[in-house]
This record gives sequence, structure tokens and C-alpha cells, in this order.
Amino acid sequence: MAEIITTEGLEVGEAFPSASALAERFGVSRPTVTKALEKLEAAGVLAGGGQGRVRTVRAVPAREGRS
Repeated sequence: MAEIITTEGLEVGEAFPSASALAERFGVSRPTVTKALEKLEAAGVLAGGGQGRVRTVRAVPAREGRS
């Protein structure tokens, strides 16, 4: 899910897709998406979240294999 930041060109401070949108996109339940988003928040990649709050990008993950 962190790859969304780089593939969609999101920058620090921009809104991250909602749990509902991600659940539909990946064909999984919202609780599954919520757990993944919480892990990204704990890792410092996303900020915010919670009921009614928009998650934003806090850090852009480094791209592997970049020369």
C-alpha cells in the first residue's frame, strides 16, 4: 500500500486515499485496509487518520533500485 505514494506521485502533506476507496480498489474489507493504514502510520509514512479525519502523507518511501 505504501507504493501508492510513489506510483501516484503523492508528496508530503497530500491526502492519502480513504480506507473505503482502498478497500474497493484492492477488493478487501475496510478493517483489513484500516490495519494496513495503522501500520503505515506507526512507521511514520502516514499522518492523521481516525474517524472522519483525512490521512496525509508524512514521508515518501525511498524507491528501491533507483540509480
